[in-house]
This record gives sequence, C-alpha cells and structure tokens, in this order.
Amino acid sequence: MIRRSLILVALVVSGAPAAFADFAAADAAFRAGRYDLALTEAAALATPDSDALRARVILARAMCTGREPDTGQIKEALAAAEAAIRKDARHEEGRLQKAIALSLLTRPMSLSEASESGYGPKAKALAEGVLADDPANHYALGFLAVWHVEVHRRGGSIGAAVMGASLKTARKNYAEAVRLAPEDAGLRWQWARALAAFDAKKYRAEIEAELQAALTIDPPTELDRVMQGRAQTLLGVVQTAKTREIEKTAQGML
Repeated sequence: MIRRSLILVALVVSGAPAAFADFAAADAAFRAGRYDLALTEAAALATPDSDALRARVILARAMCTGREPDTGQIKEALAAAEAAIRKDARHEEGRLQKAIALSLLTRPMSLSEASESGYGPKAKALAEGVLADDPANHYALGFLAVWHVEVHRRGGSIGAAVMGASLKTARKNYAEAVRLAPEDAGLRWQWARALAAFDAKKYRAEIEAELQAALTIDPPTELDRVMQGRAQTLLGVVQTAKTREIEKTAQGML
C-alpha cells in the first residue's frame, strides 16, 4: 500500500523540466530501494509531491527492516505528509501517507490507547476523502479494506460498531481495488495478512489464494519485492501451521 505511484504529477509544478526531472530521479531511487538517495533528491525540491514522496520513502524504509517500525520514523513520515497537505490541502498522496502513518502509530498501542489517540478515525477520514476525490484510487480502497478488518480484529464487534467498521465494506473496497489493480502484489499481500491476523481458520483458503496470487506478480519496486518475500513466508506458515500460529505470525508482520 505504500508504493503509491504519483503518475509524475510534478508536471503541475511551475518549475517544469528541471523540477520534473529531479522528481522523477527521486521516484526512481525509491522504486529501486535506494531510500537514502530518494530522500536526498526529494528534500531538495520542497513541493507537495516531493514531501509526500519523502513520507512514502521513510515509511517504506521503516517497514523493510523486518522489525516493528520505529515511532520516531513514523512521526517523521507523518510530518512530511503534513507538509505536503499544508502546501496543498487536497493532495491525495499526502493525505494517504498521513493515513498510513497514523495507522502505524497505533500498532504498539493498547486498545484503549488507540481509542484515545483518535488516530483510527482520522486515518479512515483521510482515506475516504481521497476516495471521494478519486474513486479509482486503488491504494485508498486497499487501505480502507484493511482498516475495516483490523478494527474488527482489535475491537471486536462492539469496537467495530463504535468505529464504523464493516467487514462487508472491507470486502467491497477490496474487490474494487483488485478490479482496478489486479497486478498489485502489495495490495494482495496486505489483504491476506489482515485476514490471517483476524481469523485464519475461517479465511484460510482465501488467504492462501491471495498469497499465491501475490507471488505470481513481477515486482515493480524493491518494496514490492520485500512484500512478496513476506507473502512467501506467511504462505509457508498457512500451509503447515495451526490457526493460532498463523494468526500470531500475521499479527507481527507488515
């Protein structure tokens, strides 16, 4: 979900060819997994697009470590996303990266801490706002699909009702996201991981099918390659382990 392609929207920035080329270089560095270079290139531009790209790069780097993301890094990404939004209040990528950062901040929190933070509803509202502006944004659709499942997992039916989470909506969002982007490995990985963390017994066949589908896709970015590696790991657990072990493994993955 973090791989959001900006479709080279730097064309709208008044700098024209030079700025466009610099942004393209930063985006190319991100896609290749050269995150330090991508950050350096993006920081020199100071546009909404480059701020949003910085947020995406910081989050990607944090998620690729194999460890729980550092809170300081997530807050750094959040600040970059907010910088994009300050420059352009309707910036889609900035809003989406802010939603992702807010959701990641809740991971180490207890249920009560997460509820008190208000991050969950804020993240949902941001993604829904992006979708209202761009109904074909499959990244926003994928994010919301996972959001609804995660709220059910953490809050149960009562917490889901309070937060406005719906498994029916989750499925509707995911089906549309896959229709729009059937070759997005990260999209399939995140959905399978969310289902595995939630109820591995009930959704086992679907989880396995989605993980296998993710593995057949040629990864266009280094982040996708990392996500595929995780899909391969989880698939092995799904095919050999008991339900509780599958759920525990999925809950510890990103």
